[in-house]
Amino acid sequence: MLYDISLPLRPNLPVWPGDPPIRLEPLAQIDRGDMANVSFLAGTVHIGTHIDAPHHFLNNGRTIAHVSPEACLGPAWVLDLGDAPTITADVLAQAWPQGAHPRRVLFKTRNSRWWAEGVTEFRQDYVALQPDGAQWLVERGVVLVGMDYLSIAPFTDPVPTHRILLEADVVILEGVRLDGVHGGPYELICAPLLIPEAEGAPARAWLRRPEPEHN
Repeated sequence: MLYDISLPLRPNLPVWPGDPPIRLEPLAQIDRGDMANVSFLAGTVHIGTHIDAPHHFLNNGRTIAHVSPEACLGPAWVLDLGDAPTITADVLAQAWPQGAHPRRVLFKTRNSRWWAEGVTEFRQDYVALQPDGAQWLVERGVVLVGMDYLSIAPFTDPVPTHRILLEADVVILEGVRLDGVHGGPYELICAPLLIPEAEGAPARAWLRRPEPEHN
């Protein structure tokens, strides 16, 4: 089964406070006498489901063009953290799947309920990954981390978590929708837009359940 975990880009989708709202407007319309329908889209590169490149927080020139495609494709684990209020190293150690060594991890938290409920205002109280949790993941060789809200890091101090992950070349996938997805193993298929000079890019992402093995 294939799960689309991308957020639909609509004008009422929350954006980071201070960023311009998403604009999606008709530029040309057949009903208006134009020869084709053409839409105009405007927003930052961090709208909806998107990937952060290292240049976003490290100012090192490593833009979305430097993000590893291999990290965005392959076996992944959805880690269902239930009602955990935050994601620390201790929380990860307790929730980590026994006997598995996932290199791509997506966190399902209480944040996912907001997408299911259609919440349109930005929530500052989202569940986030703390710096010690980020370091814990780096030490285990994780190459991609996905979060079910618009930032992986705490709203009040977003820099440390981002820097720890990006300095280790861990791909950060933010704004995934996991409300209809159970915890466990999947295959991740994620493709960011190629905007070579940008520090991030909107992405489309899917999860696919592994096919059962037949004897």
